[in-house]
Amino acid sequence: MTNWRERLVDSAYALGWRMVGTVPPEPTLRLFQAAGGAAARLGTPGARRLRRNLSRVRPTATSAELDELTREAMRSCARYWWEVFELPHTDLRRLREVVDPHVTGRDNLDIALARGRGVVLALPHSGNWDVAGVWLVGCLGRFTTVMERPRPESLYRRFADYRRALGFEVVPLTGDATSAASVLAERLRANRAVCLLADRLLAGDGVAVSFFGEPAFLPAGPARLAAATGAALLPVGSWFTDDGGWAVRFHRPIPVAGREDVAPATQALADTFAADIGRRPQDWHLLRPLWEADLGHVPVHVPAPAPTHVGHGRTWPP
Repeated sequence: MTNWRERLVDSAYALGWRMVGTVPPEPTLRLFQAAGGAAARLGTPGARRLRRNLSRVRPTATSAELDELTREAMRSCARYWWEVFELPHTDLRRLREVVDPHVTGRDNLDIALARGRGVVLALPHSGNWDVAGVWLVGCLGRFTTVMERPRPESLYRRFADYRRALGFEVVPLTGDATSAASVLAERLRANRAVCLLADRLLAGDGVAVSFFGEPAFLPAGPARLAAATGAALLPVGSWFTDDGGWAVRFHRPIPVAGREDVAPATQALADTFAADIGRRPQDWHLLRPLWEADLGHVPVHVPAPAPTHVGHGRTWPP
């Protein structure tokens, strides 16, 4: 049953999508970023979590330096959310043209797809991953991604409709008769691309990694899916450029020959994410706990038996 808080959140998002595109963009962007900076100064729960996460990225930063980095990161996060509301009113073809000169490593994507087994693209919550997806749609025509179900159900439908309008195929993490894992496996067997945000656990299952030198847990899904299907596993970086644009980097594929490679491949993802985040920490928007010291529990990854619908092992997509 939907409670009043859920209805309020749903109404706020609906208002954002309805209003942002009808007013001049510059004032509304400044308003969003001012709100992000204010959240950092006030120490809202999300800002405090982000500050703690960023303290791992910049362990030698002074308190004042960490405060400033958190403020920049919250303003960057606010820009992401403003763009969420603005994108439905944007000329997507023109947007792709703006992004295209700032895309590097495209040959890694082309080579992976030329193998004919699909590609798993794993990204952290950095920059604007929706804009990266808009560019990818222009390159490939379509790709598939997984989305958790926020409450109420009407809010899930709003977000699903938003991303479908951008050209994404959206698969719900839960609630469908067909599991997300089997849908993703089918797409990869058809030599399609699957995009997964891979620096946040959506369930209690995770792979232990060292992330910025401290024990943390990343989702097993990307590596397990690659191991199960033979798809290439490519880390992807996304960030905002200094001139107000967007950049995307496709890294070299991470070897995943079988289930025994899930843990080392996930560690390789962590290392690649850390390198990109370390260069642009202000564009990393993870407002959730990730490190063991913050989780309060240990989400242990336990290999599962191989069902016939996947082929060589089960997947748990993030």
